Amino acid sequence: MNKMILTEAKLFLREPGGPVMAVLLPLALLLGLGSIPGFQEASPELGGQRVIDTQLPGMMVILSVVTMALTALPSVLVTYRDNGVLRRMSTTPVSPVRLLVAQVVNNLVVAAVATGLMIVLGNLVLGVAAPRSPLAFAGVFLLGTASMFGLGLLIAAMAPNAKTAPGIGSLLMFPLLFVAGMWVPRELLPDLVRRIGDFLPMAPFAQALRDTWAGHAPQPLHLVVMAATVLVTGVLAARLFRWE
Repeated sequence: MNKMILTEAKLFLREPGGPVMAVLLPLALLLGLGSIPGFQEASPELGGQRVIDTQLPGMMVILSVVTMALTALPSVLVTYRDNGVLRRMSTTPVSPVRLLVAQVVNNLVVAAVATGLMIVLGNLVLGVAAPRSPLAFAGVFLLGTASMFGLGLLIAAMAPNAKTAPGIGSLLMFPLLFVAGMWVPRELLPDLVRRIGDFLPMAPFAQALRDTWAGHAPQPLHLVVMAATVLVTGVLAARLFRWE
């Protein structure tokens, strides 16, 4: 298993778009947008807090995780299926299940590295406080990331070919990012949109990150939605996934 994880990690690092999109892009957005004066000013709509403190860090974490989960992960798995890699692996002692585990582990490591860099550089460069409830933040990060990876595996199971997998991921990603507050803070969204977002996996993930970052407990509804997403997408992906 360790060799499989290392092999998949090397293949990932050889793809120039993977590390850039997952690590450098969210980090660049955080530092770039965080340097804009408007993002450093206290906002009455956010209870007198700065946008850089309440919105950007959590959303950049979300962007990093979602980029890996909804585009990179399904694209690689469907490409392997199209090229017959999974079919050939199923006849060897190295089962395709190990490949799934290796892919999830590597994507999780990359997302965790990106998150760590954003916390450290956000604090050093922009003065953004580190998460005030680090253990709760880590738990939310793992649960939310698992829910996003569940969606990615479901896309991989349903996508007809490698060309369509990233497109399906993008079509799903952008509406979910909107209701999660990526472009407009959730506090400024209509009540109906916020309520709908509470029952979709990405908005609870984003809000729970923000809550634990500020030292508050995550809302039980948001934890339930993320856990339910992990369960439902995992079961559906296992039923629908085709090895060839």
